[in-house]
Amino acid sequence: MKIRANDIDIRYEIAGSGPCVTLAHSLATDLSLWDELAAKLATRHTVLRYDARGHGGSDAPEGPYSFDLLVADLVGLLDALEIERTHFVGLSMGGMLGQHFALAAPERLDRLAVVSSACRVPPEAGALWDERIATARARGMTAHVESTLARWFTAPYRDAHPEVMQRIGALIAATPVAGFAGWGAAIRTLDVCGRLGAVRAPTLVAVGAEDPGTPPAASAAIAAGIPGARLEVIPAASHQLVIEQAEAFERLLTEFLAA
Repeated sequence: MKIRANDIDIRYEIAGSGPCVTLAHSLATDLSLWDELAAKLATRHTVLRYDARGHGGSDAPEGPYSFDLLVADLVGLLDALEIERTHFVGLSMGGMLGQHFALAAPERLDRLAVVSSACRVPPEAGALWDERIATARARGMTAHVESTLARWFTAPYRDAHPEVMQRIGALIAATPVAGFAGWGAAIRTLDVCGRLGAVRAPTLVAVGAEDPGTPPAASAAIAAGIPGARLEVIPAASHQLVIEQAEAFERLLTEFLAA
C-alpha cells in the first residue's frame, strides 16, 4: 500500500491489532527486512512498517536529506494513517531516526528501541561517506553488496546462510542511488549525543557484540545519554542482529514492549 505524506508517496504495510509498533529499517534495505519479526509482533500489536524515503517502493527524490525532513516523513505517515502514538523500533539509520523522533515529537512516542545504531558520526567519517556515495553514483549499488554483507553479518552466519545473503544482497543492489546518497548525507551529520538527556520514553538499546560499524561502545553512549535506558549486547551477532539472532531479539523486544 502507498500513501501520500510530506510530499512523497510512502509504501507501507500494517497488520495485527493492539498497541502500535512502528518498524524502521536500515540503510539499503526495505520493509521486507522485518518480515519475520512483524509476523510475530502482529499477534499482540498493530505493526506498521514502511519504506524510508529513497528506499523500496517509496519515492526517491534527489537529496541531500536531513533528519528534520525524515522525521517529517514519519510524522506525516502517522498523521495520514491516524495513528496518535506508537512504539518505535529503529535499526541502524532507523535508530538514528528514532532518536530524532523521540526529541522532536515525544507526545507521539510510547517506547523506543534503538538497534545497531549511534548518536554521533565523527567529522572524520565524512570522507568515508563521500567515498561510499561516489562509488554508488559511479558503479551502482551492486558495488556495495559484498562489503556491506561482510560488515552486516558474522562470517560463520554468512557461510551457513547463503540464501539470506542472496536476499539481503538483492535489497542492497536494488536500493535507489538517490536514496542511498540522500540518507548518507543525513547520517554523516548525526550528532545528538548531547541532547539525549531530554528523551523521556522508556528506551531499549541493543547491539551485536561483533558489530564493526556501530560497535557496542556506540550503543553504550546512547544508553548512557538517555535516562533509564537499558543496554543489551547480543553475542554472536553483527550489525543485522535482528536477522542473525532473530529469536533472541524477538524475545528481548517482546519483553520490553510488554513491560
